[in-house]
Amino acid sequence: MSLQHYGLPLVVTDSGGKDSAVCRELVRRSGVPFELMHNLTTADAPQTIYYVREQFQKAEQAGITCSINKPYYKGQRITMWSLIPMKMIPPTRTIRYCCEVLKENGGAGRFITTGVRWAESRKRRKNRGIYENFVPNGKKRAIILNNDNDDTRRLFESCLSRGKHVCNPIVDWSDQQVWEYIQAEKIPMNPLYEMGFHRVGCVGCPMAGKQGYREFRIFPTYERAYRRAFAKMLELRKAAGRQCNSRLWSDVDAFFRWWMEDPGIPAQYELSFHEDTNEIYYDYL
Repeated sequence: MSLQHYGLPLVVTDSGGKDSAVCRELVRRSGVPFELMHNLTTADAPQTIYYVREQFQKAEQAGITCSINKPYYKGQRITMWSLIPMKMIPPTRTIRYCCEVLKENGGAGRFITTGVRWAESRKRRKNRGIYENFVPNGKKRAIILNNDNDDTRRLFESCLSRGKHVCNPIVDWSDQQVWEYIQAEKIPMNPLYEMGFHRVGCVGCPMAGKQGYREFRIFPTYERAYRRAFAKMLELRKAAGRQCNSRLWSDVDAFFRWWMEDPGIPAQYELSFHEDTNEIYYDYL
């Protein structure tokens, strides 16, 4: 279908996680011409980076084209921690600009596969914190990212804004089916799973739930990077006259605890953001 629509091979997006590994193996066994693509988020754990490199090297030796997309924003190379001050707001469960910028910059005008699954949507719904409950204007939450796991995802989809066609080959697979296939086919896995991680993604991702502090204990350099980015963000907001009235946004340590949804902070907030005016709004819960 990819050759028919675009005259080019299918693009298998590979995040370095278990679902991507299954998709990669399924497409390989199907005999469909394909390429591999990884979006470098700059916030992935070292184990993920090395794992992707190793798998891509093996694929290239087998004659498969592989590409790693480096993130750009407004015409310049960025990282997660340079993006935060540029946006002047933190990434949260509802303000996921990091996913859009760091993960959605590849595959335009191509037919791609993703590893999104309905089972992941149900797990995330159970683990969501206060921010995921916010929906602007009471409207139904819309899918805006290719890597979103949601009950409304389908086997085949189209992304009109980027000219993509998307195939989600394991959208209806359960966790058990994923792991059974991995074990049956002896698919090499990201070593993070052997370290007890249940998800593989950006270190410090707001969607990770309560395991954020554990991630930062294992990868303390990433916590320091986030803290530096938040400090610069707060300075830029102050210089631009966009200070927040909340005392939790005046101190980096307090802000970091708020961002981590620390239960020790009294009166947690629900946050929303107006993209045009760059204003931040809160409601007490």
